Amino acid sequence: MNFIRKIAFPFSFLYKGITSLRNYLFDNNFLKSTEFDIPTIVVGNLSVGGTGKTPQIEYLIRLLNEKYKVAVLSRGYKRKSTGFVIADDNSNAETIGDEPYQYFQKFKNITVCVDADRVHGVNQILINRPKTKVVLLDDAFQHRKIKGGLNILLTSFGSLYSEDYLLPSGNLRESSSGAKRAQIIVVTKCPEKLTENQQLEISKKLNPEANQTIFFSTISYDSVLKGVNNLALEDIDDAEILLVTGIANPTPLLNYLKNKNIKCKHLKFNDHHHFTNQDITIIKKEFSKITSNKKIVLTTEKDYVRIFAKLPNVYYIAIKTSFINHKTDFDNLINTYVESSTRNR
Repeated sequence: MNFIRKIAFPFSFLYKGITSLRNYLFDNNFLKSTEFDIPTIVVGNLSVGGTGKTPQIEYLIRLLNEKYKVAVLSRGYKRKSTGFVIADDNSNAETIGDEPYQYFQKFKNITVCVDADRVHGVNQILINRPKTKVVLLDDAFQHRKIKGGLNILLTSFGSLYSEDYLLPSGNLRESSSGAKRAQIIVVTKCPEKLTENQQLEISKKLNPEANQTIFFSTISYDSVLKGVNNLALEDIDDAEILLVTGIANPTPLLNYLKNKNIKCKHLKFNDHHHFTNQDITIIKKEFSKITSNKKIVLTTEKDYVRIFAKLPNVYYIAIKTSFINHKTDFDNLINTYVESSTRNR
């Protein structure tokens, strides 16, 4: 914990009191939670950003999309619109947010919506898209006004919620005891060769309830860089890269490129950063300083949807969630919940 966070530590007790009171009121029905008869899967975390919610949502889309009409509902963080919006061909990252726009671009046969009021959002989905069979709620673990049918809690391998502190001295949005609301816990961004003994040690630290199942996942990077045209990753091993990121935790990507012996200079912006013309000027200036004859600008897929229209010849590297083991068990849990909830309707 750095010096500033140590100073802020007393304020964490105040924050804990406020969030604990709120959760107590919801847990004891003093505040209302709305439950829907349509299958609703919540994907969220206890900490602020960087746990891999986007690739986890995409994993669920791929898992369910062939069998069910899927809708994804997000609040659309930092969007310039308000209220309930259904993504269409006029949408962009500014009108619906970068993550929802990424879903809309990649998966053409799903419904993508944004609404800060998740209860209102689900109701609007059922009105406007009545054939919807399952709703994925992106980053809604703390949105207690809606009661998800299945809650998936993510925690990063490098920053387990059991070893973190509440804001502002740590990164937790609420006490780690809030984890009990989840039926599934996924430890994300793990090393690919995480052993079963290491998994057991992490499970002990998280200390799950009897009704909770823990899974371990890692990030898989695409072997092709995408942009105006495609580049094989092996074709840039002798190039110099200007890496531009506006995500919460770019460290895994930096480590991946380092392990591939790819030279890169990193320009880091804040999470969900909206790139201005001034930012683009800075990026172009830094790019011009690279003297290699073989050089490219590389960014993340999430950043690409915010930057590609402003910066020509930029590439992104796509990522996917891959389970280290027990993938079939995870898939079965999801499918069983959706199938049983659909039958109950």
